[in-house]
Amino acid sequence: MSSSGINMDSERLSKVFNALGNPTRLKILRLVADTKRPLHIQAVARALKMDYGAVYRHVDVLEKANLVQIFEVGRSRVLSPVHNELLDQLFTLAERIEKK
Repeated sequence: MSSSGINMDSERLSKVFNALGNPTRLKILRLVADTKRPLHIQAVARALKMDYGAVYRHVDVLEKANLVQIFEVGRSRVLSPVHNELLDQLFTLAERIEKK
């Protein structure tokens, strides 16, 4: 693999790990993954007792890392995980690592 390919992969991975490295974003991912259905961003904000704008900024980071999708439903925005089964595996792996 060329060094430009390594840099490209590193940049994409960095976006994912950066998105996962924030407790609020992890809470958002857990909510969306556990619900098994799309959630309104406003519902996520209420569940986390946070301002809609602050939650939306976190959701934007998650979307750019390809961890969630945002859909327009009427005048609302709804979140859905991109890889729900991978998120489940990720949380399980993180719990296993933490216990060692």
